Amino acid sequence: MANRTYFATSISDRGDEFFDHFAEHFEAWLSEQKSGAAAYHVLVDPDGAVLGRFNLILAGNGSAELGYRVAERAAGRGVATTWVRELCDLATAEYGLQRIRAATSLRNVASQRVLTKVGFALLGPADPNHLGGKPGVWFELELG
Repeated sequence: MANRTYFATSISDRGDEFFDHFAEHFEAWLSEQKSGAAAYHVLVDPDGAVLGRFNLILAGNGSAELGYRVAERAAGRGVATTWVRELCDLATAEYGLQRIRAATSLRNVASQRVLTKVGFALLGPADPNHLGGKPGVWFELELG
């Protein structure tokens, strides 16, 4: 909740209902991870505060969709670039992936910069329904 307003400047807000039922969502994510459908990673500072989360939703056929958020206090310090790159390395070594896709809203220039720095190539337009109603673009990274 601490970063909700910050995130809403570049990505769609999840709404009050999401936060009202967060414990249920969290349990569902844990189940997805246990089943092998997703890989969730959380970056925590030495004091225990969450700095970011980095997910891979495994789509089969050696591919996954990347999602991530970085706390406002960690933004602009290379945290997203470092950990997206780290997750891409893990994607090959731990999850056997060959390709990762990521969608970002057109307003989220910082995320587009991160993906480009890591080596993702612009694919083309993303369906606004995939981005909470916001226009956006897909990026893809071939691994290996």
